[in-house]
Parts: sequence; C-alpha cells; structure tokens
Amino acid sequence: MILALWLGAWLLVALLAESPRLTGIAGRAQSLLAPIAFGATLLWLWEVVVRALDVPRVILPAPSLIWDRLIRSTDVLWVDFVQTFIKGALSGYAIGVGAALVFALLVDRSDFLRRGLLPVGNFLAALPIIGTAPIMVMWFGFDWPSKAAVVVAMVFFPMLVNTVQGLAATDAMQRDLMRTYNASWAQALLKLRLPAAMPFIFNGLKIASTLALIGAIVAEFFGSPTRGMGFRISTEVGRLQLDMVWAEIAVAALAGSLFYGILALAERGVTFWHPSQRRR
Repeated sequence: MILALWLGAWLLVALLAESPRLTGIAGRAQSLLAPIAFGATLLWLWEVVVRALDVPRVILPAPSLIWDRLIRSTDVLWVDFVQTFIKGALSGYAIGVGAALVFALLVDRSDFLRRGLLPVGNFLAALPIIGTAPIMVMWFGFDWPSKAAVVVAMVFFPMLVNTVQGLAATDAMQRDLMRTYNASWAQALLKLRLPAAMPFIFNGLKIASTLALIGAIVAEFFGSPTRGMGFRISTEVGRLQLDMVWAEIAVAALAGSLFYGILALAERGVTFWHPSQRRR
C-alpha cells in the first residue's frame, strides 16, 4: 500500500510538471504545484518509513518530531537565526559583494590589476574554510564579526570573477558604437557594459548567497557565543538531540531558499531582456 501510494504521488508530480503552462498569475501558481507536491510526498514517505521501521530518533527523527521541536523552540531558533543569518551571513555578504564590485571596476580599468589581483584572488578562494575560520576567530573574536569575515572571504572571489567576466561580455561592435558617440568610460559603463553584465552579476550574487550561509554556519563550529545555528547544531549533536539539529537545518534551508528566491525575482525584473528569462 505504501509503495502504491508513493507511485501514485510520483505520477501526480510528473503530471503536474508536464502539464501545459498557463499564463499570468495562474501560470506562476501552477509552477509551484509540482515542487510542493514533490516535497509533501517526500515528507510523507520519510514519516512512514521512519515509523514503520522504528528508526531510533537519534539516527533519523520523523518530520512530525522535527515540526514539534520547531513549534516548541521558536524563541531559540529565532535567536540563532538573527545571530547567524542576519548578523553573520548578511553583513558578510553585503561587505564581500560590495568590495567585489568595487574591485571589479578597478580590475576592468587596469590590466596590471587584472593580471595581478585575479591569480591572488584565485589562491585565496582555494583556501579551505576549516583553515581560515579559526584564524578569523582569533583575529575578530568569537562573536558575529569573525563569521562575517569568513563570509567575506568566501563570497568575494566568485562575485569578482563573475563581474569581471560580465563587464567584458559586450562585443567589439557595441564598444565601437559607444566610441563613435564620444562616450566616456563612465557613460559606456552605465549605459552599455553594466546592463550587459547584469546576468553575470546576478549569477555571482546567487552563488554568493548560498556560500554566505554555509560559511557563517561552519565558522561557528570553531568558536561562537552561546547562540547561533552552527553552535546549536554542534551542541545538540553532542547531546543526541537530533530533532533540534534538524529543526536548525530546516530553518537554515528555508532562509537560504527565500534569500535565493528574492535574488532570482530581482534578476527576472532587471534582466527581463535576456534570452534566459524569456521562457520563465
């Protein structure tokens, strides 16, 4: 019976995904049906399998237990969310992205920086987070500034590379046309090169959004005050409270997905002219 219900739910998801796309608001709502049905099916299968096989909660708690812990620990989860996501991830994300945009403009203006800065940035980006996080904690302390510094180091280079590549995306004919108009570097940047670079810039923003939350959480494993998602996960694993660990994971996944979704919506509004947005 379980297998039959799961196959039926899988067939429903397939039909929803392959159904003809409607237009307008109905089409946007229709695009959400398949992922919602798939997620609900996966949670239902998880609940049934865990209860049927009597899996110990210290190995894999059921979704109902995780939901119960979410409801009972909203105050703790909110404090951890503010500490890790808002203070650590968002602040580091803003600083790292802003610095990368400024340096990308400098690199675009100077061939010396292009040849000298990018290899150094590539070297820094290859440094493992488990090596840089303890150093940042020693430099900036145990509170959120050290986590923000780790996030800056993680998001800077992907954003820099995508922006530099985007600024070079225009072809020679377009640049020659701006020169025939006697446009300055700033005018060509604002009216031609920066708009053309927006798909690359948003690609870097979306990549950095996932790296920021991961970096903030992992950095808290190497030193943190008595709050934060990474601190809570490491502490509750030691206490075998896996439902709390999964509750923190659920909050982090929801926050990261919403952040990514906001950037995707902004990208759709800014780069509506790009071929990648025409079928969405």
